[in-house]
Amino acid sequence: MHGCRVHRASRYEQGSVMVNSNLPFGRWGETVSDGVVAAAMIDRLVHHAEVLTLTGDSYRTQARGELLAKDRAGRE
Repeated sequence: MHGCRVHRASRYEQGSVMVNSNLPFGRWGETVSDGVVAAAMIDRLVHHAEVLTLTGDSYRTQARGELLAKDRAGRE
């Protein structure tokens, strides 16, 4: 674990890191099974960060919907 701290400290404010999730921050505790740990992770990730929130369907979801619609239309 100590090596992880050294690496993070040496990289601090020297480069960019991009993290994405399909869960809002409020639900991260469900994934790590501990709300306090999730809050600490989020706190460290968003310090000096630009948070982008994307809304709407992804291209993958849109394409899947179109495929299902074509499939239904083909069966009629």
